[in-house]
Amino acid sequence: MNEDEAKKSLKNILNFSENDIERLDLFRSMLLEFNNKYNLISRKTESSIWSRHILDSAQLLRLFDINSKLTMVDLGSGAGFPGIVIAIFNKNEDFHVKLYEKSPVKREFLNKVKETLDIKLEVLKNVYNDKIDADIIVSRAFKKLEEIVRISREIARKPHRIIILKGKNAQTEINNVSLGHNSSYKLVDSITDTDSKIIVIEVKLNEKKINNSSN
Repeated sequence: MNEDEAKKSLKNILNFSENDIERLDLFRSMLLEFNNKYNLISRKTESSIWSRHILDSAQLLRLFDINSKLTMVDLGSGAGFPGIVIAIFNKNEDFHVKLYEKSPVKREFLNKVKETLDIKLEVLKNVYNDKIDADIIVSRAFKKLEEIVRISREIARKPHRIIILKGKNAQTEINNVSLGHNSSYKLVDSITDTDSKIIVIEVKLNEKKINNSSN
């Protein structure tokens, strides 16, 4: 998929506006400039940022209602995928985006993008030092599925949805993880790669944990 095809998909399938595309283009330019020094993404993917990174991130918008009052957390946001892309699209004051990134260099980049594009989001440090107050947890290149589920189970304070971009081994990975009785999952086809899947896990916390979190 080339740049024009990716932009067409963003507009026609995911309802990105021309202004959104312009802001994404500026984000892309900043990423390429920063990448010359700090290698935020693989140099091999610089020529395919629109499809490999931007559209791949944006497709998660199909899996939740961005017009609702929700908080979305991006674990290990890195160069801002998928968090920055979703935040650029977001026009709802009641939809909150939080990016967790432990690398100071990457946080510097994320904050620079936030300020330059005037995006409504929070850039936070190490997720292991916090309690996650989220309705949606997304992840693209953070940890193995088992670790993401563990973080969700131990740190998240309320029922939530986990959305993880994965490759062709998604089914094998989910088969090897114990989700527990309070969780269920489904696999969704990726629109950028026919072999890739998106894992969507619904987590319902037990009453004891919910009560403890509210105290």
